[in-house]
Amino acid sequence: MAEKVLVLLGTKKGAFIAESDTARRSWKLRGPFCETWPMNHVVADQATGTIWGAGGNEWFGPAVWKSTDLGETWTHSSEGLAYAEGEEPIKAVWSLAKGNGSLYAGVQPAGLFRSDDAGQSWQHIDGLQQHPSRPHWNPGGAGLILHSLVLDPDDHDRIWIGISAAGVFYTGDGGKSWEPRNLGTRADFMPEGENYPEFGQCVHNLVMAPGMPDRLYQQNHCGMYRSDDGGKRWVSIEKGLPSTFGFPAAAHPRDPETLYLVPLNGDSAGRYVPDAKAAVWRTRNAGREWQAMRNGLPQENAYIGVLRQAMATDRLEPAGVYFGTSSGALFASADEGESWINVAQHLPTILSVETLVVDG
Repeated sequence: MAEKVLVLLGTKKGAFIAESDTARRSWKLRGPFCETWPMNHVVADQATGTIWGAGGNEWFGPAVWKSTDLGETWTHSSEGLAYAEGEEPIKAVWSLAKGNGSLYAGVQPAGLFRSDDAGQSWQHIDGLQQHPSRPHWNPGGAGLILHSLVLDPDDHDRIWIGISAAGVFYTGDGGKSWEPRNLGTRADFMPEGENYPEFGQCVHNLVMAPGMPDRLYQQNHCGMYRSDDGGKRWVSIEKGLPSTFGFPAAAHPRDPETLYLVPLNGDSAGRYVPDAKAAVWRTRNAGREWQAMRNGLPQENAYIGVLRQAMATDRLEPAGVYFGTSSGALFASADEGESWINVAQHLPTILSVETLVVDG
């Protein structure tokens, strides 16, 4: 039986943890942890309660931090987090995903690593580096980063990744070979007539629908999309949204039709919520219709942004929904987005939000 909920925050100055009972009305904040390293993504194993943090930048170097006591103490390791001699050094670990008995890490410059000992040591999955399109990949605004990792829970060899700005890639053999899966996604920044390339799209986020491993949702620099065939073809689901631009996306823990977004103004308009009125947009039918959820969110002068990994749901009933802002505020809903409370403010820039439900 669930006893409490932890919201795991990665920020520019360490990891933080917000903790509540299952009512999710009153919260306690702990941190900062990880010696105030930049923590790009903090995740947990729902089965064991182990927490990992993806850290580093060009000054600190890459490392993955680990806690086995719900954040009270931490260790870190970078063993094996390196490309071959002569290749560009790894600046940071950007994303983590637990599954298939292993822990996976996406790094900058874009590459994929796997740990089979819970993050103590790492092995490079070098098939991605050998892809023929690799010399033509261009960095996004934050660099050439592998920021999205999606694992098929039923097939250990199937992995989807998102790279800015190379696009979505898929492997069906555990990373030995890869293929781009970007058909139907736009690249408006490309020259006229070249807006639908095989690769080179600026994917911002990639999530899997629960119970449907071939249904993927993608927030792109140039639109919002859904695929029902594992990314072979994408269809636009942006109709009804206030903007085609954004970063975060979070799937419902049980319903494959329900998805949460925070659309933002585009590049030329400041990358904050449209009209400076905060809203989470929810679909209950896989993107055919969208509803703005505003109750409890700031509706005046809300010049806030939400970064790509800074939104998550929990597995309780009803599901909790959470998002953190680039100005250091954390918002929570205990009723699937119907109403919101401000859990924390004045934190460092929030880079990621994930959840851990702890059973008693």
